[in-house]
Amino acid sequence: QVKLSGEREEKRLQHWQGIILHACEQSGRSRIPELLPVQRLDQWLTGRTRTGQALFLDPEGDMSVNGLKEPVDNLSLLVGPEGGLSPAERELAVHAGCLRLRLGPRILRTETAALAALAALQGIWGDLR
Repeated sequence: QVKLSGEREEKRLQHWQGIILHACEQSGRSRIPELLPVQRLDQWLTGRTRTGQALFLDPEGDMSVNGLKEPVDNLSLLVGPEGGLSPAERELAVHAGCLRLRLGPRILRTETAALAALAALQGIWGDLR
């Protein structure tokens, strides 16, 4: 798991914000996703808004992309670190209202799991259909 603090955290946030902006420019996206400050999982789960749907990628999840209902408001996606979420973290996520989403039988790397999930969701709800 990544440990960020102080100047290193600020540099990483600036880097990630740059990636977001360049990706939006490249794809013609007019709405820029919000990059939130780094926080612990338990803080994010207790502080996130309850108005939208929340999914967490779990290879043992009980839902597939095709079984999801399109969110009415917003969508949060939780991707664990390399090695996955611990059993306690998985339980915490479920208790916080996150649905366990399975993308298939393969274990994906952290860097690609979110992209694969977003592409799949874009395929069923977005402008890729």
